[in-house]
Amino acid sequence: MLFSSITFIYYFLPVVILLYFIVPFRFKNLVLFCASIFFYFWGEPVYTLIMIFTALSGYLHGLLIDQFRGTKASKVWVVSSIVVSLAVLGLFKYSDFFVETWNGLFKTDVALLKLALPIGISFYTFQTLSYTIDLYRGTTKVQKNFLNFATYVVLFPQLIAGPIVRYVDVEKELTERKHNFENFAYGVNRFVLGMAKKVLLANQFGELCEIFKATDEKTIVFYWVYALAYALHIYFDFSGYSDMAIGLGRIFGFHFPENFNYPYISKSITEFWRRWHITLSSWFRDYVYIPLGGNRVSKLKWFRNILIVWALTGMWHGAGWNFIAWGLFFAVLLILEKAFLGDLLKKIPAVFSWFYTMILVFISWILFDAESIQMALSRIVAMFGGAGIAFNNSVTSYYFISYAFLLEIGCIGATPLCKILVNKLKEKEWANRVVNVLEPIVQVVLLLVVTAYLVDGSFNPFLYFRF
Repeated sequence: MLFSSITFIYYFLPVVILLYFIVPFRFKNLVLFCASIFFYFWGEPVYTLIMIFTALSGYLHGLLIDQFRGTKASKVWVVSSIVVSLAVLGLFKYSDFFVETWNGLFKTDVALLKLALPIGISFYTFQTLSYTIDLYRGTTKVQKNFLNFATYVVLFPQLIAGPIVRYVDVEKELTERKHNFENFAYGVNRFVLGMAKKVLLANQFGELCEIFKATDEKTIVFYWVYALAYALHIYFDFSGYSDMAIGLGRIFGFHFPENFNYPYISKSITEFWRRWHITLSSWFRDYVYIPLGGNRVSKLKWFRNILIVWALTGMWHGAGWNFIAWGLFFAVLLILEKAFLGDLLKKIPAVFSWFYTMILVFISWILFDAESIQMALSRIVAMFGGAGIAFNNSVTSYYFISYAFLLEIGCIGATPLCKILVNKLKEKEWANRVVNVLEPIVQVVLLLVVTAYLVDGSFNPFLYFRF
């Protein structure tokens, strides 16, 4: 069940909100747990058991880690929790990838398992691991109430697409969260804004990308239009879904961490990854990079650590060599920036460092979106005129003109310009009153427009839905 669907917006969510706010506080987690199980069961009836198993495994391992705290057994149980969680993730997400790689290397014919990938398994696996690892480290307390812990793992606002919410982020709010009109209003506003980004922008850019892939009359200009459209598509798709998740969390009293901070204004790849998918980057930093030694080791080991982290980051996004290459592409760029390029980027005019960053990010998204490394390389070569195709033609001009206004809106919306203007207006008392009056009207209008698009059966996929 997608957040951006009629079923979710007008049937599931109103019923859950009604039930949630009429029951006493001691039953609120039960309502959220049952609603989350139903939400997941709607799309994955069988694999709901995998999610419950992951929650149960994390809960039991947590009890054992706490019971044997200070002994070697505690370390054994945290290692066990990691092995069990990654084994489940590996079985469903990577088994066929490894089999195909084995068959390719050794010319064997081992049969593929062809297991469907459970929705959101990468997200809830990482969330469970954050609990057991933090518990072992002593940075959080054991949760002895299974319902509370399971509610954290299966909580539907962030279940299938993040942000990756660590247990420490919501530990207190699982039992002591507050509900008020301010939180509810903020949550609704954030949800509607995220839904508008997803339906009105991301979906349209996604359509343009599909048009590009389907046409036989590609040009150099069209490749660049596609690169821009895909960059905006993945940003508004994922950040829009994160906005919806954060908004839903706030409605129910949870404060989820931010996941995006206008990454397309970055002036280096290092800055880009401080702004893009923040919760994933910080997860790998705290649970992989720092335990490997981070940058407090020799330079050679430091660069090794970066390569390991980014190879894993690529694998997290998908079981394919193009994803691993995508991760290593960023690893090399980050190593170069840390070695010498970062200092140079600070000295040159900001427009050039921004241009450098965006070109490389565009190239990375082409690698990310391709079905293979070979396809990605052919598209990148074509972008720079190496495929012997025309610079432009009437087909490219038609689609560029048709989507030009939307691309302009997307480019502006990917910057904090609108947010800055609204905040400037709010500094003036009369303007603040106008904004406060207009804000709910805008929300209603956006909701109606989004609903019209959804009823019309518009293009409505979600890129991170099966990560």
